Amino acid sequence: MNDTYVDKVLIVEGKSDKMKVKSIVKEPVEIICTNGTISHSKLEELIDFLEDKDVYILVDADDSGEKLRKQFKREFPQAEHLYIDRMYREVATAPDHHLATVLLGANIDVHAEYLEMS
Repeated sequence: MNDTYVDKVLIVEGKSDKMKVKSIVKEPVEIICTNGTISHSKLEELIDFLEDKDVYILVDADDSGEKLRKQFKREFPQAEHLYIDRMYREVATAPDHHLATVLLGANIDVHAEYLEMS
């Protein structure tokens, strides 16, 4: 978490997810990586940090991603959940244009070149 104020926070599972999303997003968005799990103390810390922000959850379409998503639904009911197509399974391996479309659908500005099919 950095010192510059951003009003949108995107929570992802892994570092590869974070790097991929970071390259697609055009606006300032804080991207938090859970490394697949999140401890209770880290969750408590996040609750205060996320209180006045728009929170988006983007996790893999697999069992561990769903487990994490359920945890966030309990702790952050106001968060918006973003879903990749199940056929891609992982955020990091989903095509750039698919991720860009999912992010744009949540009013997160993306680089236009990622919206083009490659």
